[in-house]
Amino acid sequence: PRSVPVTTGSKDLQTVNLTLRILFHPDPTVLPSIYTNVGIDYDERILPSIVDEVLKSVVAKYDASELITQRDAVSDKVADELTRRAETFGIYLDDISITHLTFGRDFVTAVESKQVAQQEAERSRFYVEKAEFEKQAAIISAEGDAIAAKMLSDAFDQVGDALIELRKMEAAEEIAAVDPEETSGKQYHWDR
Repeated sequence: PRSVPVTTGSKDLQTVNLTLRILFHPDPTVLPSIYTNVGIDYDERILPSIVDEVLKSVVAKYDASELITQRDAVSDKVADELTRRAETFGIYLDDISITHLTFGRDFVTAVESKQVAQQEAERSRFYVEKAEFEKQAAIISAEGDAIAAKMLSDAFDQVGDALIELRKMEAAEEIAAVDPEETSGKQYHWDR
């Protein structure tokens, strides 16, 4: 296998660093011609130049984000074009794969900044929703308290002091039911 690194530009002018791994073999019928015209080191002379040419041509058709999201399509396009190009030199490509794909520092910084901004927006949206929920809960609670107070007020108006007397009697029953040993030394006073 041969790895060929290439630095090129994307459609949106981002710097792209790629490394292509290629498994290849020469066409045995044209091997004497390759050795005569190019030399024994034909792979070092031909592959880097055609890989550079094809990668620059293909990568320039995609935005940086498309290179990431459509990596398989990019890889297929590179393989097709590179296979066609290599065959004109009598070289058959057995396997081609993009083993390394990175972008320039500016692009990476822009992506990181965008991610931070999206996280901040999500956090802000969460706080706004939480505040709205708490506001609604406070309103509902206040409405419930107002209704309860109104019901108590109405009950007192209807029965007068009878409810208070009932509560005193209930409390007295509870106290009377308490074991005297538990309450030794405690005194209870009732004002009537």
